[in-house]
Amino acid sequence: MKLRGRLASHCLLIETGNELVLVDTGYGLRDVAAPRTRLNPLFLALLKPELRAEMTAVRQVQALGFDPRDVRHIVLSHLDFDHAGGLDDFPGASVHLLQSEVLSASAQSTVLDRMRYRPQQWHTRSAWKTYSGTSGEPWRGFECVRAMAGLPPEILLVPLLGHTLGHAGVAVAHADGWLFYAADAYFYHAEMNAVPYCTPGLSLYQTLMQKDRALRLRNQDRLRELVRHHADVELFCAHDVTELERLRGRPPSRLTTPAVA
Repeated sequence: MKLRGRLASHCLLIETGNELVLVDTGYGLRDVAAPRTRLNPLFLALLKPELRAEMTAVRQVQALGFDPRDVRHIVLSHLDFDHAGGLDDFPGASVHLLQSEVLSASAQSTVLDRMRYRPQQWHTRSAWKTYSGTSGEPWRGFECVRAMAGLPPEILLVPLLGHTLGHAGVAVAHADGWLFYAADAYFYHAEMNAVPYCTPGLSLYQTLMQKDRALRLRNQDRLRELVRHHADVELFCAHDVTELERLRGRPPSRLTTPAVA
């Protein structure tokens, strides 16, 4: 009997005054409508994503009672197909990401790059705002951390290279501390334990997808140090269902229903 794990595609919606900020977009409506024209067939067969319109970021925003046109900014951790697929659903939003990610994704230099990076999802590219990953300020043991144009200083872009060459996390200050979205810097919650553990399948997938192993493992070490020494930071990644359940405060059977954090 084959056992398959269950992964999330976590997005974060932030209210800032009269605007909304979306962190990553997951799959989009066009991915749902025509997956074979937007996504690589091998990844469709390997991952078997549940492509449902009600699970897209734009429909979740609407279900929360917001107008998607109020999403004026999208902060993108990286350009993998399962993080950037919903860009087309927010054509009025400025998109913020690291410059090195755009350069690497645009080069399409390897077979894997051509599979993971899907220019079919990038119709809003004229609205992208890019940032250097080699300048900025220190934050909780990380370097070159920066605020972004037009966004409040409480939202920070944190370089976490390794999974891709322009991969980043996003730190968000709130009244009780920080939320830190680490995207694909790790995939399984137990990787952040003092004695880290990852399921064999997810460990293999991370190795397959990594662009720089040394940087990826170094940043995982730094994330574990963050958890150990900064209790006011709540860390979570993009794909771990256990972390998503904890943040939303509801079981997986209700994941299609939005929750206000």
